[in-house]
Amino acid sequence: MSKVSIIGAGNVGATVADVIARAGYCHEVVLLDIKPGLAEGKALDIAQTAPLLGFDTKVRGVTNDYKAIADSDIVVITSGRPRSPGMSRDDLIHVNAEIIKSVMEPAVFYAPNAVFIVVTNPLDTMAYYAYKLSRLPSQRVIGMAGVLDTARYRYFLAQELNASVQDIEAMLLGGHGDTMVPLPRYTTIGGIPIMNLIAPDKLNAIIERTKFGGGEITQLLGTSAWYAPGAAVAQMVASILLDQKRVLPCSAYLQGQYDLYDIYVGVPVKLGRQGVEEIIQLALNEEERKLLHTSAEAVRAMNAILKF
Repeated sequence: MSKVSIIGAGNVGATVADVIARAGYCHEVVLLDIKPGLAEGKALDIAQTAPLLGFDTKVRGVTNDYKAIADSDIVVITSGRPRSPGMSRDDLIHVNAEIIKSVMEPAVFYAPNAVFIVVTNPLDTMAYYAYKLSRLPSQRVIGMAGVLDTARYRYFLAQELNASVQDIEAMLLGGHGDTMVPLPRYTTIGGIPIMNLIAPDKLNAIIERTKFGGGEITQLLGTSAWYAPGAAVAQMVASILLDQKRVLPCSAYLQGQYDLYDIYVGVPVKLGRQGVEEIIQLALNEEERKLLHTSAEAVRAMNAILKF
């Protein structure tokens, strides 16, 4: 009997619960929040779509009751303050670090064998902080970023090329934010290198739009995105729960890979039942390597703010 718990019943957390419940990846989804009634109400609303959409996943919500997440296979942490217009991910660091700290201790106590997926921004720093607080093996603490960023990248490419997003494969490295590193050399459509099909100026414009994709939505909505982030988490959950061993870009702990040490940053990983089962090392050229290390330094600068 598989179980996924989601801490934080805001827009992202509720979307994760909805997508997972519909897909039938697990037998039970638990939604937890500190605001009385919020998780219960959203869980009940999702559960009542079951007769209409045809799923049998049990969905329940609780208010700050961590006992309810006991024996979870996966715990998704979406708790945190979302960005508002004009606010950078860096601005969020102190307030969201306190939230992560308040969440990790009870979550690890009640679900010590779970794989933890961190969604809270600034993503790479919060994943690193969660790992340090948890004292769990690093392969069981993962940050969700690259799956979302590649989805945006693929969507923009499909729009430009008037092609199906299903035929586009892409990869990104680096921190989740303005310094992320899309890799055109590892981007294809139907197996054809993307650089053969699109003009360099248009490709560069798409790369830049991808880097600021979250900010674009924040400016339009007045808050962070939730549909695509929720679906991105669900894809990771599926790969782990179903032991699919998909190769997906995630924020993972590096201990020498890509010549980076003691840092969480986006890289391609193989996701299976144990979490990160392998970190895939791509052959980077000098420019790509430089961009990745520049991005990693930006992440380190944020890590240093918390002094851990």
